[in-house]
Amino acid sequence: MDLSTSGVWFFTDRLTAPVAAQATKRIEALGYSALWIPETMGRNPFAHAAWLLANTQRLVVATGIANIYHREPGVTVQAQKTLAEQSDNRFLLGLGVSHKPLVEGLRGLTYGKPVATMRDYLAKMAASPYSSIEPSERPPVVIAALGPKMLELSRDETDGAHPYFSSPDHTRMAREILGPDKWLCVEQKVVMETDPAKARSLARATAKTYQALPNYRNNWLRMGLTRADIEGQGSDAFIDATFAWGDADAIKARIAEHYDAGASHVCIQPVNRDGNFGEVDWATLEALKP
Repeated sequence: MDLSTSGVWFFTDRLTAPVAAQATKRIEALGYSALWIPETMGRNPFAHAAWLLANTQRLVVATGIANIYHREPGVTVQAQKTLAEQSDNRFLLGLGVSHKPLVEGLRGLTYGKPVATMRDYLAKMAASPYSSIEPSERPPVVIAALGPKMLELSRDETDGAHPYFSSPDHTRMAREILGPDKWLCVEQKVVMETDPAKARSLARATAKTYQALPNYRNNWLRMGLTRADIEGQGSDAFIDATFAWGDADAIKARIAEHYDAGASHVCIQPVNRDGNFGEVDWATLEALKP
């Protein structure tokens, strides 16, 4: 699986299926190696991945992430291997434990201890039978890992980690834990705006969705930010640590920081400068294409 160039991380839920397919083809044509799609309250990520894979030729489609509470491990194995076999090994399974407010508050499920729950889930996946035609290569798995213990689990039991909403300093720490060989697929939010006030305003509008979620908050505190930085509108220090903003050269410099810190793949999430969440900012993707 070739992840040698940067990728794109994007919510496609507000795009119709035909428009999402056209957007994915355009991302492929720009030279990005992967499109990462999330799972929240919208489309089933596996069904949608099948559609996007069928409409592309080279692009890797990755889940960033599929929520382990939404399906039992054997069903995940079936989806993973089916998509890998159908797409000539272009599907990358990213798994995560999501967040307690979403799992319990939204879905009415019981949220377990994150690392223990993920370890058990991976073990059950490994033990799950699959009787159809196997993909020609073993399909890879990465997990959403932020803290040291989850990073250790990703090192020991999977192909690597997919940190979300972090910083180059976190990337450096993650690489130290993962060692030299595991994948480190880092998400980076980007705002192509040179005016500091406008750039940070756009970033704050994006960040507010995440600021109350405990797994992210705990990681930002580990990164050296304070509760005062995180709460409310978020301090400039919080925004500048977690978003890349400025012109294309400034954003490329931040992406390079991740690679210098040990990332093996960086997937950029463009923040639409018109404030239209769900619409692709093509000017940004054009400017940052590999």
